[in-house]
Amino acid sequence: MEWLPQLPMLCAIALLAGFVDAVAGGGGLILIPGLMLLLPEAPIAALLGTNKAVAICGTGAAAWQYSRRVAAAWNLVIPSVLGALIAGYLGAATVSHLDERLLRPLVLVILSAVLIWTLTKKEMGRVHAPRWSGSTQIGLGLVVGAAIGFYDGFIGPGTGSFLMLVFVSLFGFSFLNASATAKLVNVVTNLAALAYFLPNGQVIYQAAIPMAACNLVGGILGARLAIRRGNGFVRLVFVLVVGTMMLRLAWETWAA
Repeated sequence: MEWLPQLPMLCAIALLAGFVDAVAGGGGLILIPGLMLLLPEAPIAALLGTNKAVAICGTGAAAWQYSRRVAAAWNLVIPSVLGALIAGYLGAATVSHLDERLLRPLVLVILSAVLIWTLTKKEMGRVHAPRWSGSTQIGLGLVVGAAIGFYDGFIGPGTGSFLMLVFVSLFGFSFLNASATAKLVNVVTNLAALAYFLPNGQVIYQAAIPMAACNLVGGILGARLAIRRGNGFVRLVFVLVVGTMMLRLAWETWAA
């Protein structure tokens, strides 16, 4: 493989992204801008494919770490994944016909509400007390998976954080259980995206392979720290990630 002089910085970015994503989602907020900044000549599709190839390693490692210590809500994961896979494809198809900048102000408003809600509800997510079961949980999982899957295909970054928010606020999960469940859903949606990117040659392997190794290490470290520190730590990182997403979208909306 050809040596990339930017590789040490790309690997450092991948390590940080894996750590943050394992705790509270939002790794794409670090990976995608880093790839765009350090590999400016690469096609955007190749950067997005590289991002998925890297992110799935950290997300998979984090999901494995969580599954060993935190009970997974499989009866919610499975319908959420099905909804996300179908709607994610539709979102990716829609983005080629619509200007995604039209949605940025709406997402910014939603993120602002998310941040205010999280900050004012001090007890939210501290206790794991699931609210739904049976067919109701399955139906809600399908709807939630479809909505967030469409967003993932259409805009993308922050999908894991949105999943966490819904699992906490709608389903009554603790932040720790929500993070564990979100990782399982994210693994499958990343696989679905790679099923498109890999056959079309839209992965920069010179960057993706070493970055994936660093992202995996970051995912393991982040998940272990989240499990050890508990809900309060995950909540704090979640607030920081959502705040960062708001700033980024505000800047992109203003620049556009």
